[in-house]
Amino acid sequence: MNIYNIPKKLLLSILTLSVSSIFVHAQVNSIKVIKAGRLIDTEIGVVLNNKMILIENDTIKKIADNIEIPKNALVIDLSNATVLPGLIDCHTHLTFQSGDNYYEMFRKSIVDYAVLAPSYAKNTLGAGFTSVRDVGAESFLDVALKKAIDDGKISGPRMQTATYYISSTGGHGDLVGFSPRLSFNNGPKEMTGIADGVDDVRQKVRYLIKHGAGVIKFGASAGVLSEEESVGAPQYSQEEMNAIVSEAKMWGRKTCAHAHGAKAINMAIKSGVASVEHGSFVDDEGIALMRKNGTYLVADIYVDDYILAEYGKLGFPEDIINKEKIVGLIQRQNFQKAHKAGVKIAFGSDAGVYPHGWNGKQFYHMVKWGMTPMQAIQSATINASDLMGWEDKVGSIAVGKYADIIAVVGNPIDDIKLLENVQFVMKGGEVFKNLIEK
Repeated sequence: MNIYNIPKKLLLSILTLSVSSIFVHAQVNSIKVIKAGRLIDTEIGVVLNNKMILIENDTIKKIADNIEIPKNALVIDLSNATVLPGLIDCHTHLTFQSGDNYYEMFRKSIVDYAVLAPSYAKNTLGAGFTSVRDVGAESFLDVALKKAIDDGKISGPRMQTATYYISSTGGHGDLVGFSPRLSFNNGPKEMTGIADGVDDVRQKVRYLIKHGAGVIKFGASAGVLSEEESVGAPQYSQEEMNAIVSEAKMWGRKTCAHAHGAKAINMAIKSGVASVEHGSFVDDEGIALMRKNGTYLVADIYVDDYILAEYGKLGFPEDIINKEKIVGLIQRQNFQKAHKAGVKIAFGSDAGVYPHGWNGKQFYHMVKWGMTPMQAIQSATINASDLMGWEDKVGSIAVGKYADIIAVVGNPIDDIKLLENVQFVMKGGEVFKNLIEK
């Protein structure tokens, strides 16, 4: 058809109809109504029946028993399912995943990890985790991944990035056990998390924030998946920890501390960290300090199963496996003790140590070791959002918050394992996954 032969009035009518069609299509995609058979209100900890949720663009606009459905709205029928807020994992490593063999990590370049990271992000979102705190990555890959997700170029959860893990020389974040002639840096000498002394750690905090850190993580103690002798001894002085926390606070950032040993945990809490990661050997003093200071415990109490079952097969050094044997059970027992004492708990899985997308497997262990299903869900929603400072945007299904919504067939309050297989995922009003509607 030659448009130059079409009468002007007819051409104007065609163009008007085309523009109208585009506008209607935009309305269909920007306005949605979810019919929820059950809705978990994480703010007050109750399950509500037969609710409707009105969504405009990326935001929840109304929640009620009945909503007049706007013309051209997309109706999503989840009346046979339980609807709850998008889940939040406060301890992930989206730019890394244990491979088929321990030595694979030394054979891959940073480009390999950059290529694979989007698939890890996609798997995490598909598992119902619409937000994560990513607590340690090389070469600022986490910042690049976050930007690509935020720009809509790839699918993935909202990310709060820590960039490099701040570690003392020879500490848990400094690769040990190899020849001093070897270097594993992927850039200039300052492009690392290693820092020693009060002035150096302050400078490191500034450097990481300059390059995109939204949260600061440091190693208060030794760890499991490294070859230094101890599993929990302090690796920074109290003055160094205080400097990291105060510097981060000055720049408007929260801090989290990797800490297994009791002494290191107590030192980190006294420095003012927002959360203690792992917390394996926390003692009565540490529990009391956490309660007093409002410090969150982020304990990865599923990962022990995977490490002990799989890491020997993957060729991990025997001393690493032996460390996990020391930590696993006591970490779970102390998690139970801390929860009973009233310590605030936020969900953190350490995904990356095991496959991304398996994050939900931790819920079962949280319930097994003392939480109610509702408390476990709250740890991964309203508590996690509070820890991250995102409580005004995520963590509950509420008017004004992002439309980050997931659903499962059945009721996870009756069977928490249902959250291991999330069947509906919406992030910011966009449906990423829907295996519920026929």
